[in-house]
Amino acid sequence: MNNEYISQIAGELSLTAKQVMGTAALLEEGATVPFIARYRKEATGSLDEIAITTIRDRLDQLRELDKRREAILKSLEERGQLTGELKEKILAAATMSVLEDIYLPYRPKRRTRATIAREKGLEQLAHRIFAQEDIDPFAVAEAFVDAEKGVNSAEDALGGGRDIIAEWVNEDQHARSKIRELFLTQGAFRTKIISGKEEEGIKYKDYFDWEEPVSTAPSHRILAMRRGEKEGFLSLRVTPPEENALAILEALFVKGNGGASLQVKMSVHDCYKRLLSISMETEIRLDTKKRADEEAIKVFAENLRQLLLAPPLGQKNVLAIDPGFRTGCKVVCMDRQGKLIHTDTIYPHQSEAGASEAAARIINLCKKFEVEVVAIGNGTAGRETESFMRNLDLPEKIQIVMVNESGASVYSASDVAREEFPDQDITVRGAVSIGRRLMDPLAELVKIDPKSIGVGQYQHDVDQGILKRSLDDVVTSCVNLVGVEVNTASKQLLMYVSGLGPQLAKNIIEYRNEHGPFRSREELKKVNKLGPRAFEQAAGFLRIGDGENPLDRSAVHPESYHIVDAMAKDIRCSISDLMRDENLRSKIDPAKYVKDTVGLPTLHDIMKELAKPGRDPREKFEPFGFLKGIEKIEDIQPGMKLPGVVTNITAFGAFVDIGVHQDGLLHISQLSDRFVKNPNDVIKIHQRVNVTVLDVDIKRRRISLSLKH
Repeated sequence: MNNEYISQIAGELSLTAKQVMGTAALLEEGATVPFIARYRKEATGSLDEIAITTIRDRLDQLRELDKRREAILKSLEERGQLTGELKEKILAAATMSVLEDIYLPYRPKRRTRATIAREKGLEQLAHRIFAQEDIDPFAVAEAFVDAEKGVNSAEDALGGGRDIIAEWVNEDQHARSKIRELFLTQGAFRTKIISGKEEEGIKYKDYFDWEEPVSTAPSHRILAMRRGEKEGFLSLRVTPPEENALAILEALFVKGNGGASLQVKMSVHDCYKRLLSISMETEIRLDTKKRADEEAIKVFAENLRQLLLAPPLGQKNVLAIDPGFRTGCKVVCMDRQGKLIHTDTIYPHQSEAGASEAAARIINLCKKFEVEVVAIGNGTAGRETESFMRNLDLPEKIQIVMVNESGASVYSASDVAREEFPDQDITVRGAVSIGRRLMDPLAELVKIDPKSIGVGQYQHDVDQGILKRSLDDVVTSCVNLVGVEVNTASKQLLMYVSGLGPQLAKNIIEYRNEHGPFRSREELKKVNKLGPRAFEQAAGFLRIGDGENPLDRSAVHPESYHIVDAMAKDIRCSISDLMRDENLRSKIDPAKYVKDTVGLPTLHDIMKELAKPGRDPREKFEPFGFLKGIEKIEDIQPGMKLPGVVTNITAFGAFVDIGVHQDGLLHISQLSDRFVKNPNDVIKIHQRVNVTVLDVDIKRRRISLSLKH
């Protein structure tokens, strides 16, 4: 364990060294973030998942910095360039940019103008000029004229000397630091439309002639400008005022008004325009891209968390419909466990006869399969199908619910869907996904690549490695927060359980298929390759609803069962009685059971679980309906007040489904009567809202909405 890492991270995050040390040790042992947060509170001082993840990521960054540091030291040593002073500087570098600045003068170079000048023997001339003594540069340069080396005149010699000086300036650590600061504080993004691309690139109209400070540009605009450049519609530059940059460099390197100083000034100007400005622009573009990525990924991750933790309908007999006009509506019926038991196709939108036949079929299916809920995808023909269903003479007890079907088509064509339903076509798989998504959003959405679910902004433009890790963290967090019923869970759900992964998830399914349902958590140890470490990490998050031990349906970890046994024994009751009777639990003093390895945080968690074993942390499902008669964008007018559901949140606002096949935008300025900095502070995915229509642009299919009173 690197103690320097521990103290540095503790200082950065305002934590104690003990907290960071405990967390780092557990991570090094292979413990997962959810396991550490839930079952090792004594070791971390009750840090939450966010803090633990931050420690994990910062440790990775520091290790990466040290890895680069070691590579640089090795390279310098092999080339005989490593001095004691240089080594000290490299070891003291706290950031990657500082480290690279120190290394830059020693980095193996391609053949540059300065390299060529050195080959011509002009480095001594460069030193004479750079000293800026009272000399005549042209007279001094005459001594370096050598036709055989390609130096044909004093001006040629001075030009080569200036090239060498320009490289020195470019590689000067202090100069780079100053210019970097200038780019960050006074730099600006500048975009222009590429001539002739005005019509084709109309979606980037806001950026046809745009300027914005680097220091304040929001992530979504940085990513939009970069995408416009990548697609060939915009030119993009990132620069500060040139005169300010030149003034900084002149103050650092030009020492007077003599002839030599004039040559140095020319070198400084050349350095900035040809080398330093380009180098810094590249660096700042990368830096702002990284910042924009982090902000966009943060928004995406928060949206995904809210989506995955959406209220589940629960176990109901469901009739699910994937709507369509020309190809008809695919209908599936599922039992309370989500098992497909019937498929059909109806054509309610093509003719009166088709509608009449469809109505008879639906009524018959609802009766035959004791349907409790109808789930309708919100895509093409969704509202029309909803109207058709609501006009049927169905029992009042049957709920009709519109379901966001983003990603259902991706699932239906996936290997996962083909494995689940090898004998069904993609339309059936899509309808099943819609129905199951209503029953349990988390269990179904884990089967889909999060990028295909339809939340977030510019998800295909950000760093894909960082995005994947962040989204995997979110899915893992949500799955373990809710807990997983081991006897009904899919492989995709199980693989996100702490300590498992794809292979162990597959092995659990195979064991279940061969031996029947698990009767206890202890039985998990019989699964092929599920060893003590995996059991420790996973067991507390796996539930067995009707197992032999009542604690198996709770989040109490098996390692703590002996504590609950002792509690029940002390008040002379069974564990089942203890879980059922609040009066019995009130007799227990958790402090009595504190040990070296078990503290009050864990004991309080145990008491909460005994009160509500296996409690689902998600909110209760509430039905929702759009306004009748409003089914397409042409039906809405400014001033209308409509119910809607939040479908996506971005840095600039939120999108709301109002039932017209086109989400409306709640710009950040329209979210509240007060100033809003972060939309997630005031609004959530799946939140039901009542909005006012501000504007409708049918041609561009844009709807502006407001939540203001």
